[in-house]
Amino acid sequence: MNPTTKTTLIRLGSVLAVYFALVFLAGHHGRGLMYPVRIFVTILHELGHAVGGIITGGKVEYVRINYDGSGQASVLGGNIPIIVMGGYVGSAVFGNVLFFIGMNAGKFARYTLYFIGAVMIFSALFWFSHLFSSISQIIFGLIAIGLAWKKWIVPEILMFLGIASLVYIIQDFNGGPRSDLALYAERVRFLSAKVWSYIWLGIVLILTVFNLYLIIRQGRKSLAKAG
Repeated sequence: MNPTTKTTLIRLGSVLAVYFALVFLAGHHGRGLMYPVRIFVTILHELGHAVGGIITGGKVEYVRINYDGSGQASVLGGNIPIIVMGGYVGSAVFGNVLFFIGMNAGKFARYTLYFIGAVMIFSALFWFSHLFSSISQIIFGLIAIGLAWKKWIVPEILMFLGIASLVYIIQDFNGGPRSDLALYAERVRFLSAKVWSYIWLGIVLILTVFNLYLIIRQGRKSLAKAG
């Protein structure tokens, strides 16, 4: 195993260890610490719906984040199947992008946090739904912008948020995004919601494996240049 691959696996293992320790070993306190991350993942999911609407010509009415960790995005027009799939698959894309940037993007990582903060504040103000939703997004946005000043921890933050997003998606497979799958199966009728759930999960796993491949390859290129 070359040094780049070993370093990547160590960093990945460390992030996963922290995640699972908080979720499964730290009890009530760990779950409390993970609650903001759960809200963040929900924000990514709903923004995925919103992006799906925008790129297919729709107009976002609101993005709603609820106290229990659920959410909803309302889009007028656009392509319904793409909008619906954008929540699950879109958040997987976002998670992989965050993880990749955390691993290999260097100084660009700071600007990623600035961008995340700006998008969340924009969503809170212009896609208003209710007070908790907007306040939570503004708080996350300000925290992201504030953390961007802490250069030494920015890559680890992006890695953790990216991995958390992906693990939540995979963990959610058994229950699944039921409303999304039901609506998707209603619009795309040649397969059942259960079959679509496996297809969506497969897309997420393929994206994640491909992302790991890109991360390792990028690390090897950087090592070769340094040598």
